[in-house]
Amino acid sequence: MTSSTDIIGIRSDFPALNGTMRGKDLVYFDNGATSLKPQIVMDALDGYYREYSANIHRGVYEMSERATAAFDRARETMYRFLGVDPEKGEVIFTRGTTESINLVAYAWGMNVLGPEDEIVLTAMEHHSNIVPWQQVARRTGASLRFIPLTEEGTLEEDGITATIGPRTRLVAITGMSNVTGYVPPLKTIRREARRHGALVLLDGAQYVSHHPVDVQDLDCDFLAFSGHKLCGPTGIGGLYARRTLLEQMEPFHFGGDMIREVHLRESTWANVPEKFEAGTPNIAGAIGMAAAAEYLMNVGMESIARHERELNAYMYDALSTLDYVTLYGPVSDSERGGIFSMNLEGVHAHDVGSLLDQQGVAVRTGFHCAQPLMAHFGITGTVRASFYLYNTPDEIDLFVRALERLYGILR
Repeated sequence: MTSSTDIIGIRSDFPALNGTMRGKDLVYFDNGATSLKPQIVMDALDGYYREYSANIHRGVYEMSERATAAFDRARETMYRFLGVDPEKGEVIFTRGTTESINLVAYAWGMNVLGPEDEIVLTAMEHHSNIVPWQQVARRTGASLRFIPLTEEGTLEEDGITATIGPRTRLVAITGMSNVTGYVPPLKTIRREARRHGALVLLDGAQYVSHHPVDVQDLDCDFLAFSGHKLCGPTGIGGLYARRTLLEQMEPFHFGGDMIREVHLRESTWANVPEKFEAGTPNIAGAIGMAAAAEYLMNVGMESIARHERELNAYMYDALSTLDYVTLYGPVSDSERGGIFSMNLEGVHAHDVGSLLDQQGVAVRTGFHCAQPLMAHFGITGTVRASFYLYNTPDEIDLFVRALERLYGILR
């Protein structure tokens, strides 16, 4: 995949890359926020809405049966993408990572945790993996503990064992920081959590899009992910959870399609996974996300990860030559995914982003829904450049040249 021929072929699959921004060829470095979509995903969405836009699971007519079959196949695709046993029904469709974490917080945390329990987090988490647990702690009396960070924003070597203890019931941690790209030592965290009988929730919003995933190997209890970060539509994502936990958990939403029987004063629930999917689901979104997952699997997730590692090394070397750039996160590029947050000496991040926009370069500026990590670094925001499978070293060269030009202008 790393050959120029492969990249040309992949880039041709993404119509947005044929466009311009401010009259310049588009350099899309905002993949940490959302990814571009290949034509195959748009075709899948169009096919549903154009040819068989019916509701599922109830209709006995052909269009409904076709929609039901496509929706069910979408779930089977996500089983394969995540390495889930298809017999266990362990993938719940949600609106994305945020709703998936909230589902665990409400359906598990609110019902299980109490004043003697601890939830272990870190200060590098996205707000979606902090705020729900603040609410759980407030309502249940559970305590929040945070694994300490080093100056560069990685986990302290001894902090994992010092923070996870006998009162820990859940460790909720990102698989890859959306600010620095840092990939924490997940196996060490999992081992320490297991030693104390704690569950592990992995915020996979960034991780799932860029790494081969096998939940059996990850050995996590919950894995939250979003479709729009893996080349799928917005408004769709999922939650992997162990079957035994899903059977114990109460539903998060109530209504149609998640019930077995409804009587005037009581109801019973459908089996997992439908138990957690009340109402008409995002049928098109699930079909589109599955098309994206198929596309990524055809390219090869290991090939994508290898390509991004090469881009990481290239970007790190290029930025290291600019003495006015402060880069946040691990010094070693082997510990980071394709996300680089930086600031230019004496220049506001928003000014950098605005001028890059004039050069056709799309980046994200601000605090990236990670204010505790910004506070740790003693800053209010950064310029964030994030890669994906369709980005190239030539785009990095253009990005670095643009930084050099605009620094000269602003200084």
